[in-house]
Amino acid sequence: MKKREFSVVIERDEDGYYVGSVPELKGCHTQAKSLDKLMGRIKEAILLCLEVEGEDIKTEFIGVQRVVV
Repeated sequence: MKKREFSVVIERDEDGYYVGSVPELKGCHTQAKSLDKLMGRIKEAILLCLEVEGEDIKTEFIGVQRVVV
């Protein structure tokens, strides 16, 4: 398998857990108490999502913007 690069969006929930999600892979997310642990888990989640979805991903994550309402 060739190396792929994905963007990971990281948030912290009200319980202090870090939550990581990969916008390019539907349903690809995980959580952990530390950022180091989160990064290990998100790599595992990405590999599992690629197994399920296949290698032919058509979406591209562009970025995050803040909006004031």
